[in-house]
Amino acid sequence: MSSEFVKVKSETIWRGHVVEVRVEHFRHADGSVVDRDNMHHPGAVGIVAHDDEHVWLVRQPREICGVPDLLEVPAGKLDVDGEPPEETARRELAEEIGKAATTWEPLKSFFTSCGFSDEKLHLYLATGLSDVPRPEVEEDERIDVVPWPLARIDEAIAQCEDAKSLVGLLLLKQRLAR
Repeated sequence: MSSEFVKVKSETIWRGHVVEVRVEHFRHADGSVVDRDNMHHPGAVGIVAHDDEHVWLVRQPREICGVPDLLEVPAGKLDVDGEPPEETARRELAEEIGKAATTWEPLKSFFTSCGFSDEKLHLYLATGLSDVPRPEVEEDERIDVVPWPLARIDEAIAQCEDAKSLVGLLLLKQRLAR
C-alpha cells in the first residue's frame, strides 16, 4: 500500500538539548489529515571500528535507560551544522576511543524508532585503525574504551542492549563469516 502525503503544519511543543518535540500534521492523497507526535532529532552516526584482533566498543552510563555501563559502538550526534555524517563519524571515533581509520565504508542507515522520532542513524565500518590523540572529553561524558576480541563477538552481541550497536555487531559478524 502506497500513500502519498504532504506535511501541512508543524508545531514545536518543547525544545531541549538533544531533541525537539513537535506535533506535525500531514495531508494524505485522499484529503484526510493526520496528526503525528515527532521527537525530532538531528540524526547520529555509529562506528563499527575493528582491526585484526578487536572490535572497539565503549561502555558508558545511560541514565535514561537506568544502565550504568551500556555496551555500545562509538557514536555521536550530527550536531555540527553542514558536517557530513562520515566527517562526524571520523570526529567521534577520535573523541570517543582515540582512533583514526584509513578506510571508511557506509554499512547501513536506518530510522531508530520511526513511530515517534525522525532520528536517522548512519552506521559506518572503520578499518585500518591507528592511535590519535584523544581530545578533552566533554565534562558530562564518562566513556570507558573496550577493545573486544573479535573471536568473542557473539558474547558482545549477547551483552549488547543498544539497537545501533546490535545492528553494527550483527553486520560485522556476517562479514567476518564470509
